[in-house]
Amino acid sequence: MDRIDRKILRLLQEDAERPLSEIAEAVGLSTTPCWRRIRNLEDAGVIRRRVALLDPGRMNVGVTVFVRIRTSQHDYDWLEDFAKAVAEMEEVVEFYRMSGDIDYLLRVVVPDIAGYDEVYKRLIQAAKLSDVSSNFAMETLKYSTALPVTYAK
Repeated sequence: MDRIDRKILRLLQEDAERPLSEIAEAVGLSTTPCWRRIRNLEDAGVIRRRVALLDPGRMNVGVTVFVRIRTSQHDYDWLEDFAKAVAEMEEVVEFYRMSGDIDYLLRVVVPDIAGYDEVYKRLIQAAKLSDVSSNFAMETLKYSTALPVTYAK
């Protein structure tokens, strides 16, 4: 990956609907070589997909909850079942297996506390959990889906 590929990725992360001609001009290429580079980045899996970013407030899910989960279950079958159950909860927009003092971290978006309570009940029904701790975000100070491209190889 070279400087031009990185610049293409920055531009696409800002606006994936940007016309190919604009991207090509911004990186100093004609459209065909630029299109080939984008296709190569897609084929290599660097660009996984192109999506629309929705406004949480307008979608009535303006409350973000970070959920820390601990469990005494650490076998593969338990994890597989738990991961499947969580994957089916559309309110869970991020789900991580962690190192350290918690086992799993979830980012959940809901309309209000009652909405989170419904998610909580589904979580504790889905699997045997030792501890579920929740923190409600008071304000979003930075939010981005753009990844840094400087480290790309």
